[in-house]
Amino acid sequence: MKAILGIKKGMTRMFVDDKMVPVTIIDTSTCKVVKRDGDQVELGLLKVRHPSKAEIGQYKKLKYVPRFRKVFIGKFGEEVSIGDEVKTEIFNIGDEVTTVSKSKGKGFQGVVKRWGFKGGQRTHGQSDRLRAPGSIGAGTDPGRVWKGKKMGGRMGSDQITLKERKVVAIKDNFLLISGPIPGPNGNPVAIFTAE
Repeated sequence: MKAILGIKKGMTRMFVDDKMVPVTIIDTSTCKVVKRDGDQVELGLLKVRHPSKAEIGQYKKLKYVPRFRKVFIGKFGEEVSIGDEVKTEIFNIGDEVTTVSKSKGKGFQGVVKRWGFKGGQRTHGQSDRLRAPGSIGAGTDPGRVWKGKKMGGRMGSDQITLKERKVVAIKDNFLLISGPIPGPNGNPVAIFTAE
């Protein structure tokens, strides 16, 4: 299994075989192995400024507490040990990878933005029904709102997994992955291949 953590830096485009390919740039320069337990390998990025005593004890061997962490389970080989730097060289151009990242947070949103509701009519005396959800259920029977009803609420900040993305180029500590990867610039991204 090949796995690495990186920070999303932004997007650009590349020309591959006279074809324009949009790519996301991932900086992997600070990725290290922070824990090892059999087939479980935990990778980490950057440093926590003010760690708690519990965290310091947890990462005693590493001598610092990583800010972003992700556990991978797979065959990594015995040569992988705590403190080892994970380099982009483990990947080849053309490798199909899976990416995991968090989407942009949108905060609390209404039904029009969150679910694509049409909203109320724009005329006939209505003044405040334009982006309202409308009726949310029947009357006496069932006498309640069904579970899972589409309503306003927190939107975004969800973990998004994208499969079959291609490694288009590798430049020093930067991986260029085809297509967009969810989340803002500065977001941590996990990149790995299936065994």
